[in-house]
Amino acid sequence: MARHRNVRGYNYDEDFEDDDLYGQSVEDDYCISPSTAAQFIYSRRDNPTAYAETLEEKYDYETEHSNDCIPSHQLTGAEKAKLDLCLDRMREVLGKSVSEKVMVEAALSSKFDVQQALDSVLAQDNKQNKIKNEDAVIAGKATKGKVRDSQTSRIESDVVPKVTKMTVSGKRQTTGFEVPCVNAEENGHMPQKGLSAGDANVGVTEILPKPAVPPQTVQASEEPTLTPTSVKKSGKAKQQIDVKAELEKRQGGKHLLNLVVIGHVDAGKSTLMGHLLYLLGNVNKRIMHKYEQESKKAGKASFAYAWVLDETGEERERGVTMDVGMTKFETKTKVITLMDAPGHKDFIPNMITGAAMADVAVLVVDASRGEFEAGFETGGQTREHGLLVRSLGVTQLAVAVNKMDQVNWQQERFREIVSKLGQFLKQAGFKESDVAYIPTSGLGGENLVTRSQASELTKWYEGKCLLEQIDSFKPPQRSVEKPFRLCVSDVFKDQGSGFCVTGKIEAGYVQVGDRLLVMPPNETCTVKGIALHDEPVDWAAAGDHVILTLTGMDIIKINVACMFCCPKEPIKACTRFRARILIFNIEVPITKGFPVLLHFQTASEPATIRRLLSVLHKSTGEVTKKKPKCLTKGQNALVELQTQRPVALELYKDFKELGRFMLRYSGSTIAAGVVTEV
Repeated sequence: MARHRNVRGYNYDEDFEDDDLYGQSVEDDYCISPSTAAQFIYSRRDNPTAYAETLEEKYDYETEHSNDCIPSHQLTGAEKAKLDLCLDRMREVLGKSVSEKVMVEAALSSKFDVQQALDSVLAQDNKQNKIKNEDAVIAGKATKGKVRDSQTSRIESDVVPKVTKMTVSGKRQTTGFEVPCVNAEENGHMPQKGLSAGDANVGVTEILPKPAVPPQTVQASEEPTLTPTSVKKSGKAKQQIDVKAELEKRQGGKHLLNLVVIGHVDAGKSTLMGHLLYLLGNVNKRIMHKYEQESKKAGKASFAYAWVLDETGEERERGVTMDVGMTKFETKTKVITLMDAPGHKDFIPNMITGAAMADVAVLVVDASRGEFEAGFETGGQTREHGLLVRSLGVTQLAVAVNKMDQVNWQQERFREIVSKLGQFLKQAGFKESDVAYIPTSGLGGENLVTRSQASELTKWYEGKCLLEQIDSFKPPQRSVEKPFRLCVSDVFKDQGSGFCVTGKIEAGYVQVGDRLLVMPPNETCTVKGIALHDEPVDWAAAGDHVILTLTGMDIIKINVACMFCCPKEPIKACTRFRARILIFNIEVPITKGFPVLLHFQTASEPATIRRLLSVLHKSTGEVTKKKPKCLTKGQNALVELQTQRPVALELYKDFKELGRFMLRYSGSTIAAGVVTEV
């Protein structure tokens, strides 16, 4: 019968589902009576005096007890709770620089509005400061700004040492703490995100003036207890000199050089550089032996040296470099970052990424009959790669005429290749003095690290070997004094907290603890660690390929081609810009609305040519024709481009490295350009 339930044997647990916790104690399996609980649970309301005393002991308050200040008979329970909350918020901002009594009066007069209360407290302080600093009185708002700032700097020095883990940044939880003055500065640059009126930070943000930090604040930030960001601000001029001096000292005084290896597919780029690394001792014999055995098994015995740089299974299986392989080696006077670019035309976007980071290049051409011609004629990659690196700012070039052993080191063949290439490279814009030609054999290892002893070659060639030529390249000027810029080439998650980005520092320098701004997402983050060639360092400067470990923002917001910059001098992000372009050999004339792929640093963005503004004279740059209907090959023109998503660009005249780009259409490069107006 349903009415007579077996109460004694009834299992009540079945009534509660897994997620239904009503009526059950969540934390404990045993019950406790209210009277017992009262002995152990401390309530601030029961003994306000004791609470005020403990506060006084904890913070050395020399103020009246908070309960003396609160007219308790007039306040209801809800109002008391509001007052407590308001006071807590005010304490977070003001610390113990203002007495409890003043804060309570301000809270009551503003009807528990934190923002108004803070304003009134600081306004009172301003009046006192004005009386003290009669000489410093300047008419109008300027005075308020300065006095308020000195007030803020005092708040800062009071708050920061104590409230190490406190963060009051617009309801967004971040690790560590933020100095109020830094916050305000960032807010000057960036749109504020979801700050509610109840937030303590709103008060501070409105109190703080927007301009740069005055001397008083800098003094406060020189205290040893503050964050590295503030320290860097105060010691910036001093640090810059250090960075230049440190760069000289680093790596035993050797200069850093970024080298990209380019050329037609199957010219032997990876084999040449793999063998060079092996001869320099960067690859040990055991690993080399393993590669030789594995490549024999795969039926590609001649690819053993290429496997030093082609590390992925797919690259080894297909026998083609697909991504830019990176490694480093040292010569007598240089530390070289070597980038092995893919030669296949399907992977030219990757090759552009590598070339954009390079200072100098080695162009590898195949000397064997028919192969050189295939790479050099139309559709070959030798021409396109030569044009691309010149357009991306590489001025020094070494041409390695590879596989010379297959033509028995013939001088006639070498001269034929040099004359054909020399003419083309001169047209592309290379000076004859900046181009060197070296006969080599990548597989045999001839003329790579030491001058060749082969009698066929020594008869007619007495020049440098490849390593000597690389060592004799002139190091480019590094723009260390300019604001920090880094273009992201890869993003990945680290084992610890935060995430890592890799890329080349284009300008400026960075230290552990710096705050950086990321564009286009417009987010800030903190540098937690820096690694250069897989070794942790405290700082890195322009020209270095680094891995930065970052915290304080979400990895989802960062993608390849984002720009990291200094928050004080941010990079511009835009979807429309004007540029001067040089058009290469194209079959279809360029018209208004022409769709292109914009390659810029590590980015490739779809774009359209919005307007054709004018055709320019090649050498003088004067306007020869306004508003042309179309652009044909070899023309120099001013155009307006529009991208689908915002891109972070700099003007060519300010940052040469960040103002260059390439335009491609249906698998071939159609133009190179420089940004003139954003």
